Amino acid sequence: MNPKSFPVALIAAVVFVGAFFAPVHSGGQTGDEINTTQLLTEVTTQQATIADNQAKIDAKLASIGENIRQARIFAGRGR
Repeated sequence: MNPKSFPVALIAAVVFVGAFFAPVHSGGQTGDEINTTQLLTEVTTQQATIADNQAKIDAKLASIGENIRQARIFAGRGR
């Protein structure tokens, strides 16, 4: 092998291996692309709904706790 042909063969091998292992470009989602701002708005709306529901749950638990406290007071008076 000629000493000058070694770098050429090495470059050719690197290009071949690079082309063989190069990642294939995916077409992704064709047709209907996901709109990031629309998804962000939807997630924000869902988080607000979840926070509102959690506040309602907390209020109901507080009401139940107060009812239990009053029931214990009245049950203690009946003895």
